[in-house]
Amino acid sequence: EEFLGDVLGDLQSRRAQVQSMESQTGVQIVKAFVPLAETFQYATILRSNTTGRASFTQELDHYAQAPMIKKEQ
Repeated sequence: EEFLGDVLGDLQSRRAQVQSMESQTGVQIVKAFVPLAETFQYATILRSNTTGRASFTQELDHYAQAPMIKKEQ
């Protein structure tokens, strides 16, 4: 819980769509859809933002059309 606000803020800055949050024995689990392009180096940044206490897993869920701004880059 100590870092949940920071993690959620970082996810928001990465265009994430949070699907659910749950607490299990002192552990917060956040499930979100995040564009793949926004996840590069995320493990390092997440550990840095949480003093090494957090981890993440990812799996492909679906494809979606990218916003025009991202396509042009």
